[in-house]
Amino acid sequence: MRVFKFGGASVNSVERINQVANILRHHKDEQLLVVISAMGKTTNALEKVAESFFAGNKDEALNLFSQVKQQHLTTAKYLLVTHYLACEQSLINFFTEVEWLLHDKPVRDYDYYYDQIVCTGELLSTAIVSAFLNESGIANSWIDVRDVLRTDDNFRDANIDWQFTRQRVKSVILPLFDKNNIVITQGFIGATDENESTTLGREGSDYTAAVFANMTDADDQTIWKDVEGVMNADPKQFPDAQLISTLNYAEVIEMAYYGAQVIHPKTIKPLQNKGIPLYVKCFLDASLPGTVIHNEPVHELPPIIVVKNNQVMMQLMSKDFSFVGERPVGQLYHLFEHLSIKPNLTQNGAISFLCCMDDKPEKIQQLALEASGIFDVNVEKGLSLLTVRHYKPELLDKLVAGSEIVLKQQTSDTVQVLLRKPA
Repeated sequence: MRVFKFGGASVNSVERINQVANILRHHKDEQLLVVISAMGKTTNALEKVAESFFAGNKDEALNLFSQVKQQHLTTAKYLLVTHYLACEQSLINFFTEVEWLLHDKPVRDYDYYYDQIVCTGELLSTAIVSAFLNESGIANSWIDVRDVLRTDDNFRDANIDWQFTRQRVKSVILPLFDKNNIVITQGFIGATDENESTTLGREGSDYTAAVFANMTDADDQTIWKDVEGVMNADPKQFPDAQLISTLNYAEVIEMAYYGAQVIHPKTIKPLQNKGIPLYVKCFLDASLPGTVIHNEPVHELPPIIVVKNNQVMMQLMSKDFSFVGERPVGQLYHLFEHLSIKPNLTQNGAISFLCCMDDKPEKIQQLALEASGIFDVNVEKGLSLLTVRHYKPELLDKLVAGSEIVLKQQTSDTVQVLLRKPA
């Protein structure tokens, strides 16, 4: 048993879906559980649908969703002949799920509606790819992951019910391999015990694949991306980024924790717990060696650079000049948990506390409002957070040149710098 995960970039055009088919054709005699993300920018498009709906702009939301519908129907028409009508009916069923919701009025939190709408992207992409593979002679079974992966109702960052999901993998997914060697399902999404759709956090398809690798005792997991493998920096930002051919679980967890987009932060634990190696390979050229991630020590790594833009710094000051100690900081972390906010950087002073976070406007506004009952609050937006592991002083100087350092923390391995661009 092997687990493959294909990201949105690998299924964002007819040509690339054909390439996915070519890769799977080479492995069709093996048992493969294949996890596929939404096509291209579909998740972003569906997020805009959710935002419009929640803002009360029903017509705009329906119009935006209509564009998503047409894109997928057009892709299906280009790819399919004999399987088109059956695939079209599946797509229409998924469209209907969302359209029923869009004709209503929002009465619950935004995160709930986000998950009900955005989950559709993965369902649409997998329905099309599964139909295309079957039409191309690559026999496979399709399954709605929401029938297998049970979560709580922490919408947009749901937690998996491992015991229930493991039982469903055994009773629902594994028997499918008696019929076909390939099973296609979705990443990123799940469902509550009341059949409400949930998502596992942005880029959560990697995590889904790792969960299934763990539960099926897979030989390995492969993440297929549009880069050679794991790079020491984002090649879109740093053209001279270099491939790292070998990494271990610990290093990748650190990279993901600091915001490297190559692998979802939760992905490693399910694999490490069972010693399952993870490969990151290029779907554009499957012959390239890519990166292997395992449990062995790795030495002499290059500097690893992570940049997170759209950062917010919140400065919280004591209202009465008293120390900002365990009690007020504990209250603040309770707010972080309540609002599902993960600080990317924190610093505690005598009468102040600084934290840096991703700019999610609705959450930042709520945090500032609730924290103002404990602290004097000041918010600054438009910052960037630079993290460099295995850094060298001369490289750091080059990276921060032209920006103002707002906050800096460093250890022997890692330096983090919060930067303000010049006005």
